[in-house]
Amino acid sequence: MGKNKLRRFAENETFENLFQHHNFDARNEAFSLKGNWHTNYFKNNHPIVLELGCGRGEYTIGMAQRFSDKNFIGIDRKGARIWRGCKDAIEQNLKNVAFLRIKIEDIEHYFNKNEISEIWITFPDPQVRKVRRRLISPNFIDKYQKILNTTGIVHLKTDSQELYHYVVETAPIENWKIIENIPDVYNSGVTSVLTEIQTFYEKKWLTEGKTIMYLSLTPNSFNF
Repeated sequence: MGKNKLRRFAENETFENLFQHHNFDARNEAFSLKGNWHTNYFKNNHPIVLELGCGRGEYTIGMAQRFSDKNFIGIDRKGARIWRGCKDAIEQNLKNVAFLRIKIEDIEHYFNKNEISEIWITFPDPQVRKVRRRLISPNFIDKYQKILNTTGIVHLKTDSQELYHYVVETAPIENWKIIENIPDVYNSGVTSVLTEIQTFYEKKWLTEGKTIMYLSLTPNSFNF
């Protein structure tokens, strides 16, 4: 392991805005912030927004800068990557940001029912051979429903045509309600967080001429 990674892992242990899986056993013991994020961490009642697979936290940080009336939590497994987001939040004195270094499949152990308002999934692995592991699939949507409130929204931003079409085709089958469907973000005339915030990989895909797609949806149990 490189010296930079070791240094970042060590620094991660000092960050007050980072909670790491190896410091608690949330599957077997109640995670102290579960159900208490508003009162015990953010100290307000603003909506909580998650970014899953946040990487370096570009979207988490970018949205926190723009929306002081919301709280943001970036989630990723990679300690060396999440370090960057934690560091940026601290250096910019962003009080509406936290990070979780956990497996996304364990997400229900860290949040209570109705605790989350939105989930952002930016440029996830399309999991071409393992559909069940796609972060927008019936398997994961079931997990999200356990923590989203009744108006909760799931956002997807992707360069994967396969993943985009999979969600569009799966939505009516699973009774997900698609709120917004933008098949080409940068040729749609949209000027919002969809174009103003770019992840490391998004910049890479754009230089390669790839089309960026966006979908937002509500899970089936929230449709009335």
